[in-house]
Amino acid sequence: MAHNPQREDYQRLSLRFARELDAGDPGAATRAYAGFARRFAQDRDGLPQTDADRAFHLVVLATEAIDYQLPFASDEQAQDLIRRGRDLLGEALSLDPSCHDARRMLSSSETPSLEARYRFLADGADQVRASCERARAEQAASFDGERRALAADIAMRPYWRWMASLAEEALICGHNHAAAEAAEALLSSDPRDTSDVRFTLAYALAKLEDEPGLAALERRYALISPLRGPDDAWLLLAKVALAHRRLDLGAARRGLARLLDAYPSGALALIRQAELPDGEFARLRVSAGSEDELILAISEGIVLLQEGNDRAGRGALGSWVAGEVSRISPDAAREAARVSRQEGVQRP
Repeated sequence: MAHNPQREDYQRLSLRFARELDAGDPGAATRAYAGFARRFAQDRDGLPQTDADRAFHLVVLATEAIDYQLPFASDEQAQDLIRRGRDLLGEALSLDPSCHDARRMLSSSETPSLEARYRFLADGADQVRASCERARAEQAASFDGERRALAADIAMRPYWRWMASLAEEALICGHNHAAAEAAEALLSSDPRDTSDVRFTLAYALAKLEDEPGLAALERRYALISPLRGPDDAWLLLAKVALAHRRLDLGAARRGLARLLDAYPSGALALIRQAELPDGEFARLRVSAGSEDELILAISEGIVLLQEGNDRAGRGALGSWVAGEVSRISPDAAREAARVSRQEGVQRP
């Protein structure tokens, strides 16, 4: 997953530091830049930076608290982490009113409903794009060569994250056409798909029952993500969902087999189908092809798995997937039952 806030913080300050050094002696500049990583780690506040850079650093700290500590916190710790995250984001906006990441992240707690947040993101998208494009033009005038490309990329990332959130929120709210449109708009702005919005697009196309569109997306992987083939859990699960919906259970079973081949330790996750909180800064960073990636895809795929009703309290697809995987992997089924019993005992 490409949006790494700590890495982006480092890149922002390294560009500014390099520009400060450009006016001096080249030899001294080279020696000074060689020590940048140590200074960043030990004395970040002493490096040249603007209020916008300081604001982004506060977003980084808020992301660590909200996205990576909060899901594992006790109830008592959770309130402190939520408060800390909000305070950091509010401080970021006071330093830089154009800190779109902070404004977007705060909207999760400040909008009264999922639909209201979707509308907030949709209404603000054009403004954020214009702001980021102005920043990109300013950066292009300040750098050349590889630095210019990196600076332009960094300038556009808040817009890319905004559109990725918009696509995800539209999908959750059932605005499937809008989710697909937002994903395509993001891919037009960032053909390399830094935000992995193709995953959201795959689910939107499955919800729309657009099999030709999903097949076309699979073919586009060679251009969008040339270093990784169309074997991620989102695309595979979307194909299983479409096969199941058209009652082609043979194709659905073959799709499940492909999913288990791609994620050999994923049977338990497919049976349990746990729902995780979404990352506020961006989609949570996990290793490609890992069990964690499958768990994340299943969580986002609840919109498919829980569609319709069944006697077990899951959606039709979710129950079918759990049953099929339990048949394929009885050990995983027994472990899922054990974990469920343990959770029932621990639940007050």
